[in-house]
Amino acid sequence: MIRGLAPAVGALVALGLLLCAAPSRAGLADRVGATFALMAEEFVRAFQPIEGLIVSVEGDALYLDLGASGGAQPGQELTIFRKGDEFYHPVTRKPLGRYEDTLGWAQIRRVQPRFSEARWVPLDGQPSPHADDGVRITRGRIKIAITPVLDLAQSKADLRRVPYLLATILERSKRFQVTDPLAVGEIFAPGGTRVEEVLGLPDRATRLAKTLEVAGWLVPVVLERRGVTYLDMTWVSAVTGTALFSRRQPLVAPSVAEEQRFPWEPPVED
Repeated sequence: MIRGLAPAVGALVALGLLLCAAPSRAGLADRVGATFALMAEEFVRAFQPIEGLIVSVEGDALYLDLGASGGAQPGQELTIFRKGDEFYHPVTRKPLGRYEDTLGWAQIRRVQPRFSEARWVPLDGQPSPHADDGVRITRGRIKIAITPVLDLAQSKADLRRVPYLLATILERSKRFQVTDPLAVGEIFAPGGTRVEEVLGLPDRATRLAKTLEVAGWLVPVVLERRGVTYLDMTWVSAVTGTALFSRRQPLVAPSVAEEQRFPWEPPVED
């Protein structure tokens, strides 16, 4: 055999075996990806850049001048900041902006047409917020991590590539920066962290988020209710480790998932 050809032949043989040995339930991953494609716009809207002011503080409750008409939604998490002194161009001495101190976070709980109520999450060592402090969702890309799929439907399907499908959809929105699913998968390898811990143990969720330097977790869950299989997508805050919001939708039909595949890919078989 020609030198250098053996590795290539071996790789092709391995790929052929992988395609031939694909489980009959392989189509479930495609259905999950196609379903999330229909849900993704809701997540993009929830993280659109917005900026407003605190108008009142009552204990740990903050009232913001951001209402439904301004893009506020329950479950959003905004940074609280206080503007400081101006800073100037070193040559022209023209004012360029103001310094800012981050005071903590505001997690929106209730939204009205012209205002919203949020929970104050303090930042250690920073003063309490007061009226006229600012709140915002950054205009920069939001860094997130996607956990492996939690399969509560017990389908036993191979869903390992689902995080890659979801990451591709979110990256294309230009609103998110998704941590490499391979690096995230190593954390949840057999014998390591379980996805349930991110959903149920806030301290665990925040500690792992700091390790990955992300703003939050996106947890895909496949579950079945009365014979219908659903995709449930839950957003978990990296600040508090609590679930802020979730979206649920029935999985699209296999025929719909099939339409989104390339001609050279193996067929969907449920």
